[in-house]
Amino acid sequence: MIPIRNRKKTLKVTVEEMRNFAFAYIEKYAPSKQQLKTYLLKKYLKTSVPNVKKQDVNKLIEIVLSDLEKSKFINDKFYSESKARSMINRGSSINKIRSYLLGKGIDENYINNTVEQINDQNSDQDFFSAIKICKKKRIGPARIEDNRPLFYKKDISLLARNGFDFETSKKVMDMTEEEYKKIINLL
Repeated sequence: MIPIRNRKKTLKVTVEEMRNFAFAYIEKYAPSKQQLKTYLLKKYLKTSVPNVKKQDVNKLIEIVLSDLEKSKFINDKFYSESKARSMINRGSSINKIRSYLLGKGIDENYINNTVEQINDQNSDQDFFSAIKICKKKRIGPARIEDNRPLFYKKDISLLARNGFDFETSKKVMDMTEEEYKKIINLL
């Protein structure tokens, strides 16, 4: 069999090549549909094929993506749920999870379902995520009691940059050390 590089490029060979690129990428990264599409477009632009028109490439990529979706190699619903779960374990806010998933090209319906599941499991998820951030960064209630007033603005702004609203941030920052330790032991 002649290697793909040495064969004359036809649409069939290009689809086969794209499928192989897609499988290699999926195996390594577990991407969303949009990430895979972007990767394949970039890959094709690097290895521009003379016999294939560029408008046909989008159609070819769509064919490859639909085949991968049918065979359940890529699934945006699963991607949304698994990424949200891992981000919650790291202490991310719901706002941060939502914007991350939007950035990855996940459909709004999947994002809303994922956020609803998070809220069903724990109605005050942002509060507990903010506490995880405090523990990880050693801010707010995790600081030594003498330094807390000095770093209050800095700590509350760090929580805001991580996507927590003001009420949640203030609630966490105003906790006593005993309350904080009790909650940390539960997490």
